[in-house]
Amino acid sequence: MSLTTTRAQPLFVARDLRKNYGQGAAAIEILKGVNIETRSGEMTAIVVASGSGKTTLLRLLGTLDTPTSGELFFQGESLTRKNDNELARYRNRSVGFIFQFHHLLPEFTALENVMMPGLIAGKKRDEMAGPATHLLTQVELSHRLDHKVGELSGGEQQRAALARALIMKPALLFADEPTGNLDTRSGELVFELLHGLCDELALSTIMVTHNETLAARMHRRLTLKDGVLLPE
Repeated sequence: MSLTTTRAQPLFVARDLRKNYGQGAAAIEILKGVNIETRSGEMTAIVVASGSGKTTLLRLLGTLDTPTSGELFFQGESLTRKNDNELARYRNRSVGFIFQFHHLLPEFTALENVMMPGLIAGKKRDEMAGPATHLLTQVELSHRLDHKVGELSGGEQQRAALARALIMKPALLFADEPTGNLDTRSGELVFELLHGLCDELALSTIMVTHNETLAARMHRRLTLKDGVLLPE
């Protein structure tokens, strides 16, 4: 059974996003007018085929790349008109990212990895240690706080990455195949934790996935096909 949600004003909107690589007659059009909006607490699945522009789409939605045309809005404010420093602050404070590969820093412990976004933002270690410990406890890693990345299993690494993505209390989370490299049991645990935290924190999640079963359990499912998003 899929999740249910109530309607509200959009938190995040992408309007007619287009991305071309190259110029003139040699230009390749990757995205051809993507439109999407999501609300607080809503989980949206984007189902894609390999090579269909998912990386490009996520980079644009996450303001890690600039569209050829189109516009992004967060809480009604245009993102595409912000400069690089403003976008960096927006990503640090309002957005979380979780990827298929955890991208944790191997020289640090699980606790230090989760604290890292706060430390980058100028917060003190003492200020971040409590919230990071709390999040790691929520993702069932309270016994792994002082373990380095190489001492964690694949599922534990991804749960630590989820905690890191949430440490700054973002309103919006982008997830790129977060269960793709996990076995069935670990993948199910990561999804259930994410689902529960979305409900608890009113977190809006946009997840790219090939997993049809996972997509069916989210509030909305879209398909990225031929450079556009199609509702189902």
